[in-house]
Amino acid sequence: MRLFRSIDDARSQSGVIELRHDGEIYRVQLRRVDTARRFILRVRGATRDAVLTIPRRASLKDAAEFAERNAAWVGVRIRRLPQQLRFIDAAVFPLRGVPTRIVHAPGARGVVWLVAGSASEPKLYVAGDSAHIERRVQDWLKAQARIELLTAVARYAETIGKPTPPISMKDTTTRWGSCSSSGALSFSWRLILAPNEVLTYLAAHEVCHLAHMNHSARFWKLCRSICPETDSAENWLKAHGLDLYRYGAKGRGGPTKPAIF
Repeated sequence: MRLFRSIDDARSQSGVIELRHDGEIYRVQLRRVDTARRFILRVRGATRDAVLTIPRRASLKDAAEFAERNAAWVGVRIRRLPQQLRFIDAAVFPLRGVPTRIVHAPGARGVVWLVAGSASEPKLYVAGDSAHIERRVQDWLKAQARIELLTAVARYAETIGKPTPPISMKDTTTRWGSCSSSGALSFSWRLILAPNEVLTYLAAHEVCHLAHMNHSARFWKLCRSICPETDSAENWLKAHGLDLYRYGAKGRGGPTKPAIF
């Protein structure tokens, strides 16, 4: 076991250790929480690592020994996670919920373009050197997500009588979307991989925070009134949301299941 950042007193809040088990190395994020009464170990599907919550007065030595005793448990659950799928030639990934195949076109002009399927699956063509496929696909997906989220945000903001707020795209694993106190919205670009109703629901959800900065009954009433797909989209995210992190480069940090704020 190796300690990356020490926790040398009860005031320290975090650290990282690595566990070695069965020839594999697993990273465990240590988080000291004042309200915790016991050690809590969980595996994060989005980042394929683990988090150990530590009570305020617990020692690093006890935390490390607890993690070591549960190394096999961590290993089993991480190995059971779906394999990461990179954006490479011939890979199939969901685009707006539809399986789409990447086709490398090294001699073609252009960068990335989509050919909709009729009898066959849609194909996303990527020009240039093979070493750049993943970056180009990911950049294209971020641009598509931004376009669609901007459109949806503008529509919902107009519906509730608010000006269109600025938005940004990120690759966090802690939340699918968020609304700052200044009214700026942020979204995960991975929403472009989900069905359209999920992406538009997230736009509606965050826009509703411009009126209610909470998850009160009034917030949910407004959200459901402007987006009838609210409940079905929520259910889809709970059932399939983590799967969106299988594709492309992995994010870092975050809980077991991304949330919406």
